[in-house]
Amino acid sequence: MTDDEVEIVRDDEARRYRLLLGGAEAGRAEFRLREGSIVFTHTIIDPAFEGRGLGSRLARFVIEDAISRGERIVPRCPFIRGWLLKHPGYEDAIEWPERRAVGGA
Repeated sequence: MTDDEVEIVRDDEARRYRLLLGGAEAGRAEFRLREGSIVFTHTIIDPAFEGRGLGSRLARFVIEDAISRGERIVPRCPFIRGWLLKHPGYEDAIEWPERRAVGGA
């Protein structure tokens, strides 16, 4: 797999980022938009493409793209949540779901 084969695009109408490998959809990260934030709800990599690091590439891209758009990140998706916990440096852009539910922050 080369970098030229991987493309990640945001599709606001379908509410997902699509990871394309050689033009075929190999994975996606689904989201909902709220005013000022993006709620990641589900991430999946097609089993035929697992084990290539595509999930991590997708996670890094969606997080950095959302930040560049000025969106706060709400990681309801277990994969995105786990990725954020393993990759520090994004704390200022994260709105943890349990904080909203408990303290309204």
